[in-house]
Amino acid sequence: MHGSARLTVHQRQLICHRVLDEDWTVREAAEAVGVSRQTASKWLRRFRTEGIQGLGDRSTRPHHIRRVSAQVEQRIVRARLRHRFGPHQLSWLLKIARSTIYAVLRRLGLNRLARLEPRPPIKRYEWPCPGDMVHLDTKKLGRIKGIGKRFGGPHESGARGWDYVHVAVDDHSRLAYAEVLADESGQTASEFTQRAIAAYASRGITVRRVLTDNGSPYVSKVFAAVLNEKGIKHRRTRPYTPRTNGKAEAMVKILINRWAYRRPYRSSAERRRALDQFMWNYNHRRPHGGLNGATPISRVS
Repeated sequence: MHGSARLTVHQRQLICHRVLDEDWTVREAAEAVGVSRQTASKWLRRFRTEGIQGLGDRSTRPHHIRRVSAQVEQRIVRARLRHRFGPHQLSWLLKIARSTIYAVLRRLGLNRLARLEPRPPIKRYEWPCPGDMVHLDTKKLGRIKGIGKRFGGPHESGARGWDYVHVAVDDHSRLAYAEVLADESGQTASEFTQRAIAAYASRGITVRRVLTDNGSPYVSKVFAAVLNEKGIKHRRTRPYTPRTNGKAEAMVKILINRWAYRRPYRSSAERRRALDQFMWNYNHRRPHGGLNGATPISRVS
């Protein structure tokens, strides 16, 4: 049965029985089941011509589907690849209906510009030792005051400000360190980096390089001074290419899905307190997909 159907097959059969066998009018039979006279007449007509089989739902597929010729498809594809126009501009250029062009592009998988060119191959890498490369990143989170609309709370308005999660991930072991701080200034990022370096040192890891994006905290003079003081090399990602810092981006995604929005928190302070327990579970218990199911702490010698 169709999900929006008002009548079942038995109700349709009841309409036909009342009209044909009990001398009800079509209008009376329709009002009894809560449909229009035209709907009742439709089922009565189908029953008279097709019998009980005519009271079932029919497919909405058109009886005839006209496809354009292979030559027209080739013209559309060539114009799409050459000019990268959308259906509107292609219809003006080729004198073909816009709906036809869109149907062809969608069927061939060319309806999105991203599909016109093959994606660059994924280059996976891993530095040989812990500390050879540490990825840094930040993520902005809205502050919490009571359970919000995401978890069924009230739709309250008004700015509450932002918290900033600073993240450090070791490339080899995936051992992570994170803090929730008040901003993402160069001074704050520098102080976080110093604490992250100390946390790795407590595990016997000497940080030799860091990889960051080109955000303002990482291009500041104070951040550069901290790295120079400790003899750490600084590498930056390619502009507008976040995948080159993929391990940090993946860690941010895990934090968002498994900690920040995993359950409702009543305040930002409650969420901040939950971070330490989450990070301990991430480093010591959670099987890591990039480590073939091992935990990050197991790769720290």
